[in-house]
Amino acid sequence: MNHEAFEGSLDICERHAERLRWAMGTLKHRFPVAPEDLADFTPMDLAVVDQFVIRFSKLQDAMGARLLPGVLELTQEPGEFPAFIDKLNRLEKIGAIRSAAQWLRFREMRNQFSHDYPDDPDIQASLLNKAFTLGEELLAALEHVKSFSSHYRMPPQG
Repeated sequence: MNHEAFEGSLDICERHAERLRWAMGTLKHRFPVAPEDLADFTPMDLAVVDQFVIRFSKLQDAMGARLLPGVLELTQEPGEFPAFIDKLNRLEKIGAIRSAAQWLRFREMRNQFSHDYPDDPDIQASLLNKAFTLGEELLAALEHVKSFSSHYRMPPQG
């Protein structure tokens, strides 16, 4: 991945992050949510929840599939990393991410979003509360990766 491709990946992540921040800001007054609160969500609240879920998932996907591997290329880390966990461990070791375990929690949350629990408000509320906290952590992780990678990125040509 060249510098231009890395910057493109970063731009995509920023777009998802911006929309995730908006959704979280719009929903903030609803959290933490109790199972019985879900019945009071308006159609607009539900649409914003959908936006939150989609943007969390897309940001996590974009970072995991393109941005984090791009950091390894930018830093010219030696060695092969055939498994994603190997990449995460190396990224943690060089300080590009705070924790491989945290990243696995982001991925687990994204996977949990793919399951639907329409008749179980207890599970829905629990997942949303957990996701809201992880959303803040995911946004912080992006900022951390941006800060870390800034030492390796080329300045814009003017």
